[in-house]
Amino acid sequence: MGQITLQNVQKAFGPVHIIKGANLEIADGSFVVFVGPSGCGKTTLLRLIAGLEDVTDGKIFIDGKNVVAVPPAKRGLSMVFQSYALYPHMSVRGNIGFGLKMAGLPRAEISRRVEAAAATLNLTPYLDRKPRELSGGQRQRVAIGRAIVREPKAFLFDEPLSNLDAALRVQMRIEVTRLQKQLGTTAIYVTHDQVEAMTMADKIVVLNAGRVEQYGTPLELYERPANLFVAGFIGSPKMNFISGENAAKYGAATVGVRPEHLRISREGEGWPGTITVAEHLGSDTFLYVDAGPIGTLTARYVGELSLAAGDRVVLSPEPARIHRFDKDGNSLWT
Repeated sequence: MGQITLQNVQKAFGPVHIIKGANLEIADGSFVVFVGPSGCGKTTLLRLIAGLEDVTDGKIFIDGKNVVAVPPAKRGLSMVFQSYALYPHMSVRGNIGFGLKMAGLPRAEISRRVEAAAATLNLTPYLDRKPRELSGGQRQRVAIGRAIVREPKAFLFDEPLSNLDAALRVQMRIEVTRLQKQLGTTAIYVTHDQVEAMTMADKIVVLNAGRVEQYGTPLELYERPANLFVAGFIGSPKMNFISGENAAKYGAATVGVRPEHLRISREGEGWPGTITVAEHLGSDTFLYVDAGPIGTLTARYVGELSLAAGDRVVLSPEPARIHRFDKDGNSLWT
């Protein structure tokens, strides 16, 4: 079991409030991602759940038990950090099993768990190697293996892929997601990368300045963002925002349109402008269009589009895909 509940969790360092009343229900076996800009409080919130930081106010329940006063080692959680933190003088086998050895488990049980974790992570051929003989991705798998052997109620991942190059991050993203589904263990994963959040999560927690802005599935956040912050943070390239008279005719203070929901034509009704930059990626074409008083708009076309900087175009939003926001930045749903 690994159900985790946060009730009005707050954290302050002196007069500075880092977490401002977080309320979450994390179901057993789910993969939840904390995402947000640097300094939003996502790592602090993870550390509060782990017990590495003291809660200023509120309650944290793991399987129905309030663990606020329970030390980290007795919460039944395993944490994987951004740094691999492997012992360089130990083999992969020794690194994975070290925590179990310190806990006093029998040698046979340690061996069984280490062998099982290594098989799951495709590390069996490397069990007798030292960390210096491994690639970055293999080292990260060793760090994950060290967490797996503890058979925790939940895994806590603190930006575990940020030290890897782009191609390896994609590979490890798939591996971590597959592993979590295979084990069925609750996982909480911290990242600043919203693409990681969208592709890995069952549910996403969007944090901003210590507040939970929205908690929902990736598609819920993409299709029905609660406010301007979530709308601008989720999606790549980010949503276009238009205010003033061009928004007022839609009954809103601000309207938002995602780049993939703008139709591109040479003429017709819509927002006319001049292409300043055209990015041709083969699978997609991204256009950055100077639309005069509206500002710069980003449009995405699936496939190749024979347009270049200096060309005039007209952008028109798909009516059903327009997001409307009030003067306070909250979404207006009809």
